[in-house]
Amino acid sequence: MARFRFSGRDAQGRKVSGTRQAASAEALAGELLAERITPLSIDAQAEKAPAGAGSADALLRKLNQLLGRERVRLEELIIFCRQMFSLSKAGVPIIRAIGGLAESSRNPHFREVLQQVRNDLEAGNAMAVALSAHPKVFGQLFVSMVNVGENTGQLDQAFRQLAAHLELERETRKRIKQATRYPLFVLIAMGVALTVINLLVIPAFAKVFAQFQADLPLPTRILIGFSEFMQNWWWLLGIALAAVLSGFFRWIETDAGALTWDRYKLRLPIVGPVFERIALARFTRTFAMMYRAGLPLLQTLNITSSSVGNRHIGQAIVAMREGVERGEALTRGAAATGLFTPLVLQMMAVGEETGAMDDLFIEVADFYEQEVDYDLKQLADAIEPILIVAMGIMVLVLALGVFLPMWELSAAAKGGR
Repeated sequence: MARFRFSGRDAQGRKVSGTRQAASAEALAGELLAERITPLSIDAQAEKAPAGAGSADALLRKLNQLLGRERVRLEELIIFCRQMFSLSKAGVPIIRAIGGLAESSRNPHFREVLQQVRNDLEAGNAMAVALSAHPKVFGQLFVSMVNVGENTGQLDQAFRQLAAHLELERETRKRIKQATRYPLFVLIAMGVALTVINLLVIPAFAKVFAQFQADLPLPTRILIGFSEFMQNWWWLLGIALAAVLSGFFRWIETDAGALTWDRYKLRLPIVGPVFERIALARFTRTFAMMYRAGLPLLQTLNITSSSVGNRHIGQAIVAMREGVERGEALTRGAAATGLFTPLVLQMMAVGEETGAMDDLFIEVADFYEQEVDYDLKQLADAIEPILIVAMGIMVLVLALGVFLPMWELSAAAKGGR
C-alpha cells in the first residue's frame, strides 16, 4: 500500500484534501468517487527512508538491472499467456489465477510484478489497467489485446492469441541467432588472432630482423609499427573502443538516434532487406491479430506502428494511419510508403474490397515470413565468401610482412657467398 495526497470537492462543492493509503491512484480515485468526492489531484508521497537507504536501494536496483535480474524473458511471458489461457478457460477467477502464477514464478521480478497486478485487481481495477502499470513487462500490444478480451468476454482467447504471437516472435529471434552465430564466431576468432599476432608474434620477428640491421620492406615496417603502437597504446585503444560503443548505445537510446539507426539498418548490404522483411512480417501479423480481435482500424495502426521493432517503418505506418484519417484507402497509404511489393498491395486491395482484411493480412504475413526463412537460410552462404576473402587478405598481409624480408635476407646471404 502506498500513501497519496489528494484534493477534490464534495457534493456541496467544498474543497476537500488529505492523505490516504491505497493500492494505486486509480483505487483511491474509486474510493473518493464512492464517497461522492470528485478528485482533482492525486499525488504519490515518497516514504521516508533511513539515511543512506535510498542510495543503497538505487545501487542495488541498478546492479540487478545490469545482471538482468529485473527482466522478464520472452519465454516467461509465453508460459504466462498459456497458463492464463488454460485457467481462464477453466473458469478460475482472474485474481486467484494471477495470485497462483505469482507464487509459482521462479523470476523474483516477475513474481513481484504479478503480485502488484493482483493487488490492483483486488482494488477494483480492470486487468488491462493493472497490466499497463508495468510497461517494461507488458507492452502496448499486450495491454490492448487484454483490454479487447475483457470487453468482449473472451479473455481466454486473447491470451491464446498473445501466446501464439509471442511464440512466432521467439522463433524469429531464434532463426536470426542461428543465422548470425557462425559469422560472429569467425569475426571474434579473427579479432583474437590479430591481437595475438600483433602482441606476441610480430614482436618476436621484429627482434630477429633488428639483428640483421637491414632495410625492411614497406609491408613489414607497417606491421611492426602497428604492433608497436598496440603494445604501447593498447590501453588507449581499449578506452577509445569503450567510449565509441558507449556513445553509440547512448545515441540509439534517443528518439532521433534510434530513428536514424533503424533507417540505416534497412540500407545495410545483405542483412538490410532481411531486417525490412522481418519488420513487415511483424506488422502484418500483428495487424491481422488485432483487427480480428475487434480493434478499430486507426487504433490497430497506431499500436502496430510501435510494435514492429523498427522506428523508420513505424513512421511509415503512422503515415498510413494519417492517410486513413483523411479518408484515403489503406492500400493507397501503403503504396505511398514504398515498403510493400506490388503483390502485397494487390492482396491488401482485395482485403479492403471483400472486407476480409484480417485473412488477407495473415496471407501477407505468411508471405513475408517465408521470404524471411529463405533469406536467413541464405544469409550464412552470402556472408561466408566475404569472410573467406577477409581472412585471405589478412593472411596475405601477414605473409608479405613476415616472410618477404626473410626471402630478401636469404637471397642476400646467398649472393654474398
